[in-house]
Amino acid sequence: MNTVRRGATALAAATVLLGTGAAGVAGAASTAPSPTPSAVTIPDGLYGTNDPTYDGVWRQSQAFLAQRATGFQPADKSVEWLLGQQCADGSFSSYRADATTPCDAKTMRDTNATAIAVQALRAVRKQSASPETVDKAVKAGSDWLRTVQNKDGGWGYSPGGASDANSTSVVVGALAATGVRPGSFTSAEGRTPYDALLSFALPCTDKEGPGAFAYQPDKAGKLLANADATAAATLAGLGKSVVATKASPEQPPVCNDLSKPTIERAALNGASYLAKALAKTGHLTLPPMPGATDTTEQPDIGNTADAVVALAASGASKEAKPAVEWLEKNSAAWAKKGGPAAYAQLILAARATETDPREFAAADLVEQLNATGPAPKTPDTSASSTSDDEGGFDIWWIIGIGTVVGVGIGFLVSGRKK
Repeated sequence: MNTVRRGATALAAATVLLGTGAAGVAGAASTAPSPTPSAVTIPDGLYGTNDPTYDGVWRQSQAFLAQRATGFQPADKSVEWLLGQQCADGSFSSYRADATTPCDAKTMRDTNATAIAVQALRAVRKQSASPETVDKAVKAGSDWLRTVQNKDGGWGYSPGGASDANSTSVVVGALAATGVRPGSFTSAEGRTPYDALLSFALPCTDKEGPGAFAYQPDKAGKLLANADATAAATLAGLGKSVVATKASPEQPPVCNDLSKPTIERAALNGASYLAKALAKTGHLTLPPMPGATDTTEQPDIGNTADAVVALAASGASKEAKPAVEWLEKNSAAWAKKGGPAAYAQLILAARATETDPREFAAADLVEQLNATGPAPKTPDTSASSTSDDEGGFDIWWIIGIGTVVGVGIGFLVSGRKK
């Protein structure tokens, strides 16, 4: 997701959404128990029955993206709920229980929630009851993100926080989806989101994580491979978001360092790392929780789905296919517990590899997602994707990805000659 939730304040929600652990950016899940659905008042229009405190905006936005990707349009009241979560300055929090009270200095703004909401609203605008209102919300959100961009060109989870690969990648996805070239979105110091992402990229010579991305440097300044960050940054480096589809032509992922690193090459290196990580078992794993007596690694279903999208977007859908098959066999209970965001992750992973999400093993993921909230509008049978609504993937992106593919093929040819 860019997974189900991101950032330190979202860790408590990770257990709610993922069951086995966090697919959130910070990498570790909270052990805080989740309230039972009966103890939580779910606002009318919101998807899911779990406590929305930490992920209300996130899961609503993910649901919208998956619905548009499969031809459905969210109910008007669901779109209105998301619009109502926006602060007057354009930002979003993870969730505001009382949206009638104006945001103030104590309101915890969230770059991840803002970015994913901007992308989701952009996707649903054309079929919404008030496209003009949605357009204003999208612009306000994008403008706010610019005001909190860090000097290094990236974003942290909270405004002013140190940049991290995941938050920066979520914002890049929103920029691309709204027609803004990420490389032109510069800080006052002239740094771009890609400058920030490159600072998290590990070289192919790294023994622990060749080609991977780190979430952030550790306290000693060392970069440690993080599969979640790698999936997010791979998509962002290719100018894509979580609604990315299969890229052509196919190219086996390889890791190659350049004397002058480029974000495109770093993204392909990230795909190489993900392919190797998935090849071992067909899925990614979660490390044991700190202090846990059971040190057995658990499958990381959410990040496996995100890695599938990243691989398919990089032209490595063949390498992603075994992971999709693993997800079909092992994700049902996880998705049921996680709710709308989990279903959305699986739908987008299936779509990216041209797998039918309506026949995902024995499950209809689209039907299950739609059942978690207000019934969506009649599906658009003329197109089962968000192609028109994504809007941002214009000629600059097509040229860029063509260059990336050419670079990748060039490295393959060169390697074979050697």
